Amino acid sequence: MAQRLTYRRRHPYRTKSNRTRVVKTPGGRLTYQYVKKRGTVPKCGDCHTPLNGIPALRPIEYKRLSKPQKTVTRAYGGSRCHQCVRSRIVRAFLIEEQKIVKQVLKGTVSAKAAQDAAQKKTDKKKKKAVVVKKAVVVKKTAKK
Repeated sequence: MAQRLTYRRRHPYRTKSNRTRVVKTPGGRLTYQYVKKRGTVPKCGDCHTPLNGIPALRPIEYKRLSKPQKTVTRAYGGSRCHQCVRSRIVRAFLIEEQKIVKQVLKGTVSAKAAQDAAQKKTDKKKKKAVVVKKAVVVKKTAKK
């Protein structure tokens, strides 16, 4: 018949935090060995894929690690995956390029508007000169 076992700690219920394994000791007895919970791998905040280069530990164990073991030496290292960082950089670059293009277009449009306004002024002056010349010609013909 199998040997009966009792928990070694004062927590009497079979919960997730009180998991055990049966282990045979060198003396031949069977005892419970308490199993710690497995750590979860840190995930990317954007796409939720596991982050490479960071170990899967329990939160208290991260406290004991040094900073280089908890992060990756990159922008957003330890928080975002490489693909999301790349897409953020590309997006920021394209937004800046779009702003520059808008400024250039605005400058060319304003320059074109100024050029059109100047053209209209010269056209008006020419029309006035033509009208004045016609009036002078009409007066001269009327005097004759």
